[in-house]
Amino acid sequence: MKKVILILVDGMRPDGLLGCGHDFPAEMLTHSVHDLAARTVMPSVTLPCHMSLFHSVTPERHGILSNTYVPQVRPVKGICEVLRAAGKSCSFFYNWEELKDLSRPDSLASAVYVSGHVYGYEEANPRVTKACLDNMTAGGSDFSFLYLGWTDAAGHNNGWMSDEYMRSIRGSLDCIRSVCEAADDDTLVILTADHGGHGRSHGSDMDEDMTIPILFWNRNFTSREITGTNIIDIAPTVVTTLGVTPDPEWEGKAVAL
Repeated sequence: MKKVILILVDGMRPDGLLGCGHDFPAEMLTHSVHDLAARTVMPSVTLPCHMSLFHSVTPERHGILSNTYVPQVRPVKGICEVLRAAGKSCSFFYNWEELKDLSRPDSLASAVYVSGHVYGYEEANPRVTKACLDNMTAGGSDFSFLYLGWTDAAGHNNGWMSDEYMRSIRGSLDCIRSVCEAADDDTLVILTADHGGHGRSHGSDMDEDMTIPILFWNRNFTSREITGTNIIDIAPTVVTTLGVTPDPEWEGKAVAL
């Protein structure tokens, strides 16, 4: 694979993905290596989970325990720093501003931020998706990160598994489908979530909060179910796919695709 696009739908539970009424999840499963019972880290909160995804260590090591970023006491390189050092290009397309700290200065080739708080996540999701598609049309980056925040907002505002939550997943899947349709045969698309949720919250060690989907999609893949995957396995899988050695500090293991 020559390119990797990581799409994260904030707060998307696997049963929400499968039960939202959209037809694209079935198509993705047909062409993916997937774990629909993968695990995230504690606390199951957005920024700690993203830091663990990008740096392949638990929150105990990166030190981010809430949605407030603090510099790491003993810094661990993330996906973007490792790829930048290997001469690869990285781009971000996101609508929750706190994610700006997932990469260190000079590790991104480009970034597009559209505030979900200012424009509303229902509008911000397709806007950042369009920016990602525009980048793909222009040749794309070796690694692209597309973050879609509407589902988490719907969960907090209306409840996880509510009608509005399911509608937000369907809207997110419209964005995801457009990216997959635009991806060429040499592109791996990874679909995942940072955490789940229950009621109108998340952050606990309940299965509803801790269980996430991870799908590694390419139109030429055949369906294969895997088990035992953790969110910290995504970073080594990304860089290995691009022919780069994972950082020795990382704790996750690359998934065999």
